[in-house]
Amino acid sequence: MASSLTSLPNILVADDDRLIRNTLEAALSLNGFRVSLAKSGREAIAAANAQSFDAVISDIYMPEGDGLEVLRALRATQTALPVILMTAQGELDVTVQAMAEGASDVIAKPFDIATLTRLLNDHLAASRRKPQPLLAHSSTDFSSSGLIGRSPAMMTVYKLIALAARNDATVLITGESGTGKELTARAIHDFSERKDKPFLAVNCAGLTDTLLESELFGHTRGAFTGANADRAGLFEAADGGTLFLDELASTSPAFQASLLRVLQSGEVRRVGSPQTRRVNVRVIGASNSPLRELTERGAFRADLFYRLSVLTIDLPPLRQRPGDIELLAQHFLRRHSTDNQPLLLTEEAMRLLQTHSFPGNVRELENALKRATALCVNGVITPDCLPPHITRKDDDSLEHPEPEDSLRLLAADWPTLEELERRYLQLTLEKVHGNRQHAADLLGIARRTIQRLIIRYGLGTADSAESDSGQNIESAPTRAEQ
Repeated sequence: MASSLTSLPNILVADDDRLIRNTLEAALSLNGFRVSLAKSGREAIAAANAQSFDAVISDIYMPEGDGLEVLRALRATQTALPVILMTAQGELDVTVQAMAEGASDVIAKPFDIATLTRLLNDHLAASRRKPQPLLAHSSTDFSSSGLIGRSPAMMTVYKLIALAARNDATVLITGESGTGKELTARAIHDFSERKDKPFLAVNCAGLTDTLLESELFGHTRGAFTGANADRAGLFEAADGGTLFLDELASTSPAFQASLLRVLQSGEVRRVGSPQTRRVNVRVIGASNSPLRELTERGAFRADLFYRLSVLTIDLPPLRQRPGDIELLAQHFLRRHSTDNQPLLLTEEAMRLLQTHSFPGNVRELENALKRATALCVNGVITPDCLPPHITRKDDDSLEHPEPEDSLRLLAADWPTLEELERRYLQLTLEKVHGNRQHAADLLGIARRTIQRLIIRYGLGTADSAESDSGQNIESAPTRAEQ
């Protein structure tokens, strides 16, 4: 039985990295949780069988049973237990699988303690209100999706894809050109029960109403000039599957009315025909223009907008997730490498990519690397291989600060490593009731180093430290020196 509301919540942390285990233990303890640790999936499952926990935080990639195995073992008996999985990989496939099998949340490393604490408290509160339904085990073959990234923004996208794949609601995907809207739509389809049926995509931009309606709804012979035979549209061709409509903002009010009618009735009428045909198609729409703003200005039908945006996924531009640029670059280089010629980026070339704003987003990055692979010598990509607009510094760099600048702006909100070390030492000393030798053993450092740190952080006096050790503490090495 879980701990009472008046006691500290009991949390199990499972990770094969000792530093992460100890850091989470210290940080969560300082935030009002009792923490138990496991260094493998097997240990985590054994601990959960031996005692009750209010929540579990587990790494996904661990030896002797990964995080998904831990999740399955817990979900077999405890459907309401909050289970938060951590990953340093940031893979859509694994995130979707984890959510499908009942994970409460999936977060990417590195993360800040405030975010983890907030998620933990939210899920603890939700678990007290009502039990979570047990989700069926997913047997989906999770293939590569093409979406790459482990930034918080992309993890949010992954979770929304996982949720969207569970049902047939219409989805609206928004984002700048080149952010991966069609990849996102295809991922929703691939992870849904419609995965064995067609996925068809059409770009609505540049087509007249007649051509667009003919393309989507089909036509009869003689319906217009050039209609020499009856032809089924994409709605009929996608029956049972998914139809992706891109660039919806470019469509006319007349077409929007026709599309709304199909969404409401589930029936299509070929151009020139009085008969309707029932279709079972999931529609996913997309736009690189802000449809909500267009709707508010009367430039897009409000009823269609609300019909499309039952679920909305907003894809972040690449400049808002610079930490994903290296992952994306390595992904594209692996795609273009051969066994005889692997491709490598020099540090300077990578730095230039990471400091570029990429107005064309992921598509621009991919095209830049395609150019670089054509120009490089012996598979080594230098700055000279990159497009000139990336290698030269211009005003665009002032508009979008470099990642290092962004980190400096955020650093003011983060505790220093010294402060974390002081808190960690204080917590350890409290746990062992001031026994310095025991604290040194727990932390894996020398006893004289413990005493030196006690003095540095004002957690004891020099006299007591010296009398306890019988050694010259001034000559003891610091933690960094060990």
